[in-house]
Amino acid sequence: MMPLAFFQNLGTTELIIVAFVSLLIFGNRLPSVMRSLGKSVTEFKKGVSGIEDEIDQAVTADKKPSPPTP
Repeated sequence: MMPLAFFQNLGTTELIIVAFVSLLIFGNRLPSVMRSLGKSVTEFKKGVSGIEDEIDQAVTADKKPSPPTP
């Protein structure tokens, strides 16, 4: 696993300390922050899938053979 540039050797103890500090900072707001983060990720995925559907429709429309002209 490739480490992040600013977290060279982040172990279990450090992760627990970071989680504890974030719990102290955010406190009661942490569930609402996570809920809003989850909603934003869901909306982003919906937007990406909508764009993918439009691209697929455009590609399949280009591949359909046009009727011969008399």
